[in-house]
Amino acid sequence: MDLEESAGDVDSARRLPPRERLLAAASDLFYRHGIRAVGVDAIAEAAGTNKMTLYRHFASKDELVAEYLRGFAREADDFWSQLEIDYPDDPRARLHAWLRAMGGKLSKRGERGCAFCNAAVELPEREHPARRVIETFKTAQRDRLVRLCSAVGLAQPESLADELFLLFEGARISVQSVGLEGPAARFVRMGEAMIASHMPSKRR
Repeated sequence: MDLEESAGDVDSARRLPPRERLLAAASDLFYRHGIRAVGVDAIAEAAGTNKMTLYRHFASKDELVAEYLRGFAREADDFWSQLEIDYPDDPRARLHAWLRAMGGKLSKRGERGCAFCNAAVELPEREHPARRVIETFKTAQRDRLVRLCSAVGLAQPESLADELFLLFEGARISVQSVGLEGPAARFVRMGEAMIASHMPSKRR
């Protein structure tokens, strides 16, 4: 990105309404540095506003954290909707596309793992408003995989969905601990092997 593009991005961000600027700043800071490490002062400063404005849009930092995670959940909804559009009558192709997309996510430089898992570690309090967002999101992702595996006609679709779900969860943690060249580099290959092992014998 050159200086003109960077300046354009900054100008565009400044034209956003205050609430959107605050969310964009919080999302970037929370994901890169962690929720506990980032205070409301830093968020307000990054958004080019102040704490009074922040609290006018969000009742508390906890509510801002919950909304930050809802933003990722909406992106996931869009991703699944796009899969349906791209492969409307081919659930098997849709499953393999999901696998490749997740592999691509793992290989991104600057990847700091799953925002929901990171938040769950940082927020052990069961009453925190973000906890419900985390649990709802993770349950929805697993359920979507179950439905997709079922649509493909695989043997034990629920078992395969859990295997793929746990493989991806573990791979994102592996990227954080041992880097892109660790076991996560074989994520797609391992996922393909899992899928193949659940195919009816006559279709393998």
